[in-house]
Amino acid sequence: MPGQSPLSMMQPQRPRAQPQPRGLAGRGRWPLWLPLAIVILLAAVWSGLWYVSASVADRALAGWIEREAAAGRAYSCGTQTIGGFPLDIRARCNDVGAEIKNSQPPYAITAKAVDFVAEVYRPTRLVGEITGPLTVAVNGQPPSLTADWIRARLVVNGVPPYPDTLSFDFDAPHLDRAGSDEKLFNAHNVNFQARVTEGTPRDHPVLDLTLHLAGASAAFHTLTAQPLNGDIEAVVRGLADLSPKSWADRMREMQAAGGNIEIKSLRLTQLDAVVVGGGTLTPNAEGKLDGVIRIAVVGIEHIVPLLGIDKMIAQGVDQWSGTSGTLDRLVPGLGATIRQTANATVIENLKKMGEPTTVDNRPATLLPLRFVNGAVYLGMLRIGDVPALF
Repeated sequence: MPGQSPLSMMQPQRPRAQPQPRGLAGRGRWPLWLPLAIVILLAAVWSGLWYVSASVADRALAGWIEREAAAGRAYSCGTQTIGGFPLDIRARCNDVGAEIKNSQPPYAITAKAVDFVAEVYRPTRLVGEITGPLTVAVNGQPPSLTADWIRARLVVNGVPPYPDTLSFDFDAPHLDRAGSDEKLFNAHNVNFQARVTEGTPRDHPVLDLTLHLAGASAAFHTLTAQPLNGDIEAVVRGLADLSPKSWADRMREMQAAGGNIEIKSLRLTQLDAVVVGGGTLTPNAEGKLDGVIRIAVVGIEHIVPLLGIDKMIAQGVDQWSGTSGTLDRLVPGLGATIRQTANATVIENLKKMGEPTTVDNRPATLLPLRFVNGAVYLGMLRIGDVPALF
């Protein structure tokens, strides 16, 4: 070519770079920017969802507090915070207070703190962790009871004021008389669950209730002083709805509707004794329970002495004579002998009255546990009373 030297003409020709169409250079960067844009978009969507869910959870918590206030139980917080972003929704209430106005006399409850957690995709399911100790006091008086635990968990699900499910779970709870070492109740674990199985919370709900006790003991009676394990499942029918109302009003509602409490299963284990059974109880017009629970008892000879029958006999003799210790004054040691004889006689009569059966491949006695206008009978033996429900 003109103007080129022979050497340059002998060198191989390099292809000229072809100009790229406009837009191709920028288009090659999309594989790098697209994932980042998706992450930013998802983060924005999740943030919006979290704030919406946090608002729903906050309204649900406020709704449950309003529901309790309508039922005569007013709750308060010293300080309250909401957080948990981005994984969940957390509300913390410090210096919790509750005033129970629908009791006589009114009393107040305090606890250190309550933490509620809700999942972003289920903001109406609130899981609460309660931090003790908890105190109970009649208004204007020093605390009379204190309670504490290793872990206390509350779960409530539903839209206020109508819960779908409710549960409590306590690890190593104990209830003590304030200012003393007297323990009124303690257990390894207490678990209670309630859920609607028929109807709706707004319209004639049928409730399934379960209670689990592990190593539970109470200082209310010699029969409950020894630790026991228990599992009870019951079905409650006859409620109009689950709107806030007092316990007495709810029981009146059940009685008027012809409702009942069906004990689907009952199992109590204590030392060498086992009690299993089931039956139905109904509140009568006076608010007292009527009905029968058929129970099979293993080790009835261990249970009868704890019922206090011997003490009932001694008290009866004392009332008849007008003085205490009458039997032992007549004949030294006569009181103890009669008490032992009384227990043996009752055990023998209960075994004769009941039907032989087996529980866990162990011999047992099948007996009716009857409720007659609040009085409780084991067979024909009166063993206690249940207070009126309203």
